[in-house]
Amino acid sequence: MRVDGSYSFPAPRECVWAALLDPEALRACIPGCDALDANGPDRWTAKLTVGAGPIRGRYDGAVAITDKRAPVSYTLEVEGRGTPGFVKGTARVSLVAEGDGTKVEVSADGQVGGTVAAVGQRMLSGVARALMTQFFQCLRGRL
Repeated sequence: MRVDGSYSFPAPRECVWAALLDPEALRACIPGCDALDANGPDRWTAKLTVGAGPIRGRYDGAVAITDKRAPVSYTLEVEGRGTPGFVKGTARVSLVAEGDGTKVEVSADGQVGGTVAAVGQRMLSGVARALMTQFFQCLRGRL
């Protein structure tokens, strides 16, 4: 499953970069985030409650940021398992200065399996795009 998005922020690239790496902002803005705890530099364990359509569940997972080039880009790696199945994915996040603001471009590729994939396969990319939009709208509001 592939999901791409572009989000504009009325803030300098360095401020947006800092917000994208701030654990408190991430905890507050990741939809369904119940816990996000550091377990190393640029690595966290996470507990999320999310779903697709009628299939909802709790996931335990790991999040890591790699290939960091401040304040230009990084790769986000996510892996999680829960009762409704599993999710595994990577996203390339790029920040582009635009005048006084910043455009964040995201190109993500993920795999989903288990009940959530079997029942909600047609809805998954729409749900993923909606969750990504919620995250960036929340982050924009915090700046």
